[in-house]
Order: sequence, then structure tokens, then C-alpha cells
Amino acid sequence: MALDRWIALILLGICLAYGYTAWFTMDGSLAPFMQRNPIWPSTFPKVLSVMGVVACTVILLGFETSQPKDADIDYRRLHEYNLGQAVLLLVLMVGYALCLRPLGFLLSTSGFLILGSVLLGERKWHIMLPVSLIAAGGVWYLVQEVLGIYMRPLPGFLGG
Repeated sequence: MALDRWIALILLGICLAYGYTAWFTMDGSLAPFMQRNPIWPSTFPKVLSVMGVVACTVILLGFETSQPKDADIDYRRLHEYNLGQAVLLLVLMVGYALCLRPLGFLLSTSGFLILGSVLLGERKWHIMLPVSLIAAGGVWYLVQEVLGIYMRPLPGFLGG
């Protein structure tokens, strides 16, 4: 079995467990007044699990492709890919998650976007800096002001 089908099989198991949780266990603790709502907190997880099961089944049954292409990942030649770059990006993601509370959302998100783009090969600083600052500020504004969910924008010692 090809690598994409093995990954689809693993993701199918995850989607089935996620779907079971969404369909059978999430709605048990709803308050009585919420049980009359047309959309429950489990609605989006239910949709995601069904879409994931359908997508994984399509890949497992081989409907998405008729023959392998040259651009497919060959697991026998993994040493030729940029695995170091991918691992560093994963380490950067973990570092970002660990820095969210101590550094605040704006600094850690801007730093993640800047370091991630440098890691992926971007060298145009005059584009990279404004885009990362505007993206971090825009997401913070939407979550904080529009949705009303508090996110610490700056580190605690700066008054955030």
C-alpha cells in the first residue's frame, strides 16, 4: 500500500474517533435550553468528521488518482527531501505555542511568521515585516474586539 493510503488510513481512524466523540459524547452535557438550538457546539465537529471520513475513504479506495505522477512523494527517497527544514518548522511551531503566554500574542505571532518565512527561504524584509505585523495585529483585533475573546497582546511586564 502506498504512503498516501497509509496516512489516509491513520487519518480515517482519527476522524472516526473524533466523529464518535462529536456525535455521541459532546451533546450529553448540554444545558436544557441549548438542546432546542438548531446549531449546537458539536455541529462543526460533526461536519468536520464526516468530511474527513469521506476524504479518507476516497483516498483509500483510489478514486482521487488514476496513476502515480512524478510529483508524488516517494517514501524510498525521503533522504532527498528537505526534512531538516520541515523538522525546524515543527520545532518553531512548538516554540510558538510555548511563547504565546509569556510573550503575548502579537510578539510571538509576529516572531513565528518572520522566522517561519526566513526558514522557508523568504529574504524580502521590506515585504515580510509589514505582512507579519499586519497579519498578527489583524488576527488579534478580530479575536479581541470582534469576537470578544481576551488574548494578551503583549508580555505581562509591558502591561499586556
